[in-house]
Amino acid sequence: MLIGELSRRTGVSTRLLRYYEAQGLLEAERGPNGYREYAEDAVVTVRKVRALLNAGLTTEVIRVVLPCTRGEQQPGFDWCADLRALLDRELAAMDKRIDGLQRSRGALAGYLEQP
Repeated sequence: MLIGELSRRTGVSTRLLRYYEAQGLLEAERGPNGYREYAEDAVVTVRKVRALLNAGLTTEVIRVVLPCTRGEQQPGFDWCADLRALLDRELAAMDKRIDGLQRSRGALAGYLEQP
C-alpha cells in the first residue's frame, strides 16, 4: 500500500510515517516509480508505535522494544533479552521526571498563594 493509504488506515500523517521510517521503526520498499510501498503488516506496526509512544517511550527505545511486541492497540511483550531491565529503567526515569514536575508544581502553586 502507498503512504497515503497507510496514513488513512492508521490516522497518522504521512510526515510522521516518513519520520518513523527514518527512525528505523517502519520499513517501506520503493516501487519502480520511487513511491514508498508498505506491506499489510505496516498498519499493525504503526499502531504498536503509537501505543508505545503514548506510554512515554522514545523512538530510540521503541526501536529496541518493537521486535519484542505482539498485539496491536495494547501491545504485549515477548520478553526478549534485557527488555524488562530496559523498561524498568524507562519507568524509573519517568518517575524521576514526575517527581521533578511535582516539585516544580508545588513551587509555582506556592507563588500563586502569595498575596
